[in-house]
Amino acid sequence: MSNGNKASARFVVHHLGHGGGGSARCRLCYAVAVSFLLSYLILLSGEVSSPAGAPFTSSRCDGRYIFVQELPASFNVDLVRNCCVFSRWAGDACRLADNGGFGRALGGGWYATDQFALELIFHGRMRQYECLTDDPASAAAVFVPFYPGLEMGHHLWGSNASVRDAAPLELARWLRSRPEWAAMGGRDHFMVSGRITWDFRRWTEDGDWGSKLLLLPELVNMTTLIIESSPWHRNDIAIPYPTYFHPSTVAELTAWQNRVLKQSRPWLFSFAGAPRWRPPNSTASLRDLSIEQCRASERCKLLDCAGERAGECFSPLRIMALFESSVFCLQPVGDSPTRRSTFDAMVAGCVPVFFHPGSAYTQYAWHLPRDYRRYSVFLPEEVVRQGNESIELALRKITVEEVAAMRKEVVGMLPRLVYGDRRRGAAEFEDAFDVAVERVIEMVEKQRKQMREGAADDVAEEKYTWRQSLVGANVGDHDWDHYFDL
Repeated sequence: MSNGNKASARFVVHHLGHGGGGSARCRLCYAVAVSFLLSYLILLSGEVSSPAGAPFTSSRCDGRYIFVQELPASFNVDLVRNCCVFSRWAGDACRLADNGGFGRALGGGWYATDQFALELIFHGRMRQYECLTDDPASAAAVFVPFYPGLEMGHHLWGSNASVRDAAPLELARWLRSRPEWAAMGGRDHFMVSGRITWDFRRWTEDGDWGSKLLLLPELVNMTTLIIESSPWHRNDIAIPYPTYFHPSTVAELTAWQNRVLKQSRPWLFSFAGAPRWRPPNSTASLRDLSIEQCRASERCKLLDCAGERAGECFSPLRIMALFESSVFCLQPVGDSPTRRSTFDAMVAGCVPVFFHPGSAYTQYAWHLPRDYRRYSVFLPEEVVRQGNESIELALRKITVEEVAAMRKEVVGMLPRLVYGDRRRGAAEFEDAFDVAVERVIEMVEKQRKQMREGAADDVAEEKYTWRQSLVGANVGDHDWDHYFDL
C-alpha cells in the first residue's frame, strides 16, 4: 500500500468514525463474525472504497449482493479533507464527517447532522451492508462511492464551467474503463448525491451554476439517489434528506415514536426558515406568505432564521423543539421544491403541510405512501394566493380525529425515513438506506430482464417521469400537470 493510501486510511478511520462494538448479548454465527472482522481489517488496511464482504448467508443474500467500486481517493476521501469550506451555508460543516457523516454526537441516537451529508452516511452504511461481494459478476448492482455534492461544493462560487465539469468527466472516463461497466453499460450502477439535482444539470454549456454531471451519457445510464430529483428525468430518484435522528436499536426508535405520539402540541402550526430575496415590486412567494400568515396568527410559532438569526436554523434542539410542539408544519417551496425540514418535522411527529406536489408527493415514492392524504395536508399554492381562506382557517377545519390519524401514520413511517446507526451492531429495523438499496436492486433486475428479452423500455415520455412517481404510470392527463409544465 502506498504512503498516500495509508494516510487516506488514517484520515478515514479518524474522521468517518467506522467501528464496531456489538451488544454483549449478541450471539453471531461464525459467518457473521467473519464478515464484520474482514470489513474491520480492510478498513484498517486503508481500503477506503467498500471492502468485499463475506456472505451473510447464501439464502439471505441471493439476488442482493452489491459490488462496490474502489474509486481513486480523489473522488471521495480527499474531498472530505476541506469540508470546512461549506460552513458559510451549512453551519458547523467542519464536523460534517464526524461519526460516519452523522456529525457531532448529541446523545441517545441524536447528532448534529448536516443536510448535505448523505453521501458520507450512505457510503458508511454500505460498508456495513450484509451482502457485499468482491465478484461483480455475482452482484445485483454496483455502487459507485463518488461524493458529487462535496466535490461540487468546492466549486459553486468563482469557478468556471470547465472546472466544475472536470471531476464528472474524469469519473465518466474512469467508469467506462472498468470491466464491470461493459456488462450493462452502467445500467446496474448507482451512486448517491447529497445535493439537489439542479446542481448537476447545468442548463447551458457555460452557465454560472452547477456541473453537467447528470447530463453525461454515462450518468444517464446510471441511477443517482438524491435528496431532490428532477420530475422530468429518469436517471435520478429522490430519497429522504438525513435528519438529526439516527437510532441504532428498535428500543431507541420506539421510545421516540411513543414520545412524539403523546407530545403536547400547543401550536396549531409553525414554520422555520427565512424569506428569500425577490426583486422590488415582484409577487410575494408562497414562502413569504407563509411567514406573513404565521407571524399574524396567535396559533402559529415562527422560527425566523433571517440575517443574524440564521444560526438558529442549524440548531437541532431549536428545530426539534419547535416541531415537537406543533400540530402542523408548513413546508413551502424555498430555493427548490423540497426541504430537509419536511423530514425533521415528520421525525417530530408533526404533520407536514405542502403547497406544491413537487415538495414530496412526486419525489419520495419509495419511502412515502402514494396516498398523500394519509400523512399530510395539501393546500394548493393558487388557492392560498387567492386569499379566500387563510392557512390557519384551512387547518382549523381538520378534525381532531383526522389529525390523530395523520400523526399516527407519520410516526409509523419513521423507520423508513431515518438512516439508522449500524456501527454498534446488526440491523434491527428496515430504514431509509435499506429501502433504497432494495428498490435499486429491484429496478436493476427489471432492466436486466428487459435486456435479456430484448424488450423495449416500458416507460413513456421522460418528461412525464413525475407521474410515474405519483400514480405508477406516466400517461394521461393529471390535475397537477400545470405544476410541471416545461
